[in-house]
Amino acid sequence: MSKVNEILEAVKGLTVLELAELVKKFEEEFGVSAAAPVAVAAAPVAAGPAAAPAAEEEQTEFDVILTAVGDKKINVIKVVREITGLGLKEAKEVVDNAPKPIKEKVSKEEAEAIKAKLEEQGATVEIK
Repeated sequence: MSKVNEILEAVKGLTVLELAELVKKFEEEFGVSAAAPVAVAAAPVAAGPAAAPAAEEEQTEFDVILTAVGDKKINVIKVVREITGLGLKEAKEVVDNAPKPIKEKVSKEEAEAIKAKLEEQGATVEIK
């Protein structure tokens, strides 16, 4: 089995949160952003004539929005930092200015996992 196939099999076995962490580590290690190519690739699709029928299909990308912090603000800030990779000051600003999007254009599974983590700390979260 080649190294590429071994890596691919290892990636298939990761949870959504582990995969998100892996992407973050790749971005840090190689100084790249995984978000930019996705946005560029998605733009032509939305601009094409298939845009109208696509609206009728099931939603595949979700935004996780922090609507209320609750009484464990420090814990919520910690979770926001973990999810977004923001620094302490930036994560605090996001939490202080709720309602604010925490993560955008994520899979339903990742959105549910993020929501569960934040709600565990007493925050109110909405998925759109």
